Amino acid sequence: MDADARQSEILKLLDHQDRVEVEDLAGRFKVSLQTIRADLRDLSARNALSRVHGGAVRISTAANRAYADRRKQNAAGKLAMAAVAADVIPENCSITLNIGTSTEQVARALAGHRGLTVLSNNINIVTTMMGGQTMDLILVGGTVRQSDGAIVGEDAVEFISRYKVDYAIIGASALDADGAIMDHDSSEVSVARAILKNARTKILVCDGSKFERSAPVRICSVEDLDVVITDRPVPREFTQAAKRAETRIITTSQNESRENE
Repeated sequence: MDADARQSEILKLLDHQDRVEVEDLAGRFKVSLQTIRADLRDLSARNALSRVHGGAVRISTAANRAYADRRKQNAAGKLAMAAVAADVIPENCSITLNIGTSTEQVARALAGHRGLTVLSNNINIVTTMMGGQTMDLILVGGTVRQSDGAIVGEDAVEFISRYKVDYAIIGASALDADGAIMDHDSSEVSVARAILKNARTKILVCDGSKFERSAPVRICSVEDLDVVITDRPVPREFTQAAKRAETRIITTSQNESRENE
């Protein structure tokens, strides 16, 4: 039995049980422990299972489906925001993009830019930009969250702190009319803060539906940003806070974009 067939059988086992053991698999397929460990490494790299000490466990597909569903939400708005972001970002500069479906669209929109150095804690972004015009791609080191390809945690924060880039591009889970930019996961927020801290120009790409949502952890305030790109007019209070901080707000729709001064 070759590796592909063996790995397929391992996944079939995990359809019916929560965990498989290296020793049991080696006996079942009559191969060495090293061969099974290599199989599990390959499957883990493809997000098909999660490795644990002595074996592997099934990945719950609910979180993966949820992230795939978020990609589809307001897809046209995200494409339009990404196009605006690509206009704001020049060629021959350095940027950091964090995790999120909006920042993934920005990465796609930047595919034709030349001379970019791109740093990201988002495996999907690095994969998207491979083979394009990008000069250098740098994947942040740290713990990978398998549901969405995010690299989070203190190792990621320390890694990002080694760099100083021209532009930071972040997303968020919720926006408050008072200017607060928020998210749910404190470890993800720590990475976003590090990205902002180590960039000269700070850009938020976030659709207007986030004003209808809440999240408990503050990333920053609109006052800490240089540019906010969104797909619809924002609340008056948010606009006033942005004006006081001289933060530029660009709103866009599928067919037009305009800038709120």
